[in-house]
Amino acid sequence: MKAVGYAKNGPIDATDSLVDITVDEPTPLPKDLLVEVHAISVNPVDTKIRTNVAPESGYKIIGWDVSGIVKSVGSDVSNFKVGDEVFYAGAIDRDGANSELHIVDERIVGHKPTSLSHAEAAALPLTAITAWELLFDRLGVPEGGGDGDTLLIIGGAGGVGSIMIQLANRFTKLNVVATASRQDTIDWCKKLGAHHTINHHQDMKAALDTLGVTPRYVAGLTATDKHLPAIAELIAPQGKLGLIDDPQAADIDIRCLKPKSISIHWEFMYTRSKFQTHDIAEQSKLLNRVSNAVDSGDLVSTMNRKLGPINAANLKQAHALQESGAAIGKTVLEGF
Repeated sequence: MKAVGYAKNGPIDATDSLVDITVDEPTPLPKDLLVEVHAISVNPVDTKIRTNVAPESGYKIIGWDVSGIVKSVGSDVSNFKVGDEVFYAGAIDRDGANSELHIVDERIVGHKPTSLSHAEAAALPLTAITAWELLFDRLGVPEGGGDGDTLLIIGGAGGVGSIMIQLANRFTKLNVVATASRQDTIDWCKKLGAHHTINHHQDMKAALDTLGVTPRYVAGLTATDKHLPAIAELIAPQGKLGLIDDPQAADIDIRCLKPKSISIHWEFMYTRSKFQTHDIAEQSKLLNRVSNAVDSGDLVSTMNRKLGPINAANLKQAHALQESGAAIGKTVLEGF
């Protein structure tokens, strides 16, 4: 089958950073689905692994956002059948889905929204799981709750921010403030439901004071190491900080959060699949809830750019855009 992978990790501008390859068709385990991949999207995890993780042997295939059709099922599969349209983010300790066929544990798979194309659906799984788990499981915001409280989303126009704005706006009563620094990102955040936007390159505390709000919840989606002093200043006493990025240990000192008794919550959406936690099937459930919310008109796809078919040249372009820091929403590739 056709696939895109790399034999040597490194920068995206290297000639062989991503190459078109042919590999054997994978064999599903008892709980697995074999999925015919119709569309994929690109996330920061793709670029980080391509840069830093060398293949154990041969080529490494990455890519963890998929929309496709079930081609076959393992002997213990109970929730899906051949022909089902599905979407999911896969598991980081298994091969990625930049390939014509992909295997995935059914417990982390959702039924694709019927109202979306495969390209539109592929934009959602990884970021939807991340945002959902961060908002409801880590920060502990109750569904339907949050009345009178403010959520500050730092990096509102990125993939996770784009769906988190929607989840908070549709499923809680939180006042949602997103950070954005350009007119196009400001417009994007407001279109998705942010009540207010502020510029993270300027004095965020002063901007929030102008709005008359003090966030109880802060989602640090990007550059948390740089923003931490500002977060410590602007967050409410006994507030909660949730983060998903990878601040360097030498650049982050959480002691500034102690005077306000701020709690810190990490979100890594691969935890459940990597450690086979007892509640791993919660990811399938939440993806199905997202799917239903899309079909009822409560959520929209965060796809903002489609770069054509799945091949090395287009994936290199998508990775470069992701690494530029200028991407809005999600970038998607469709078909081989």
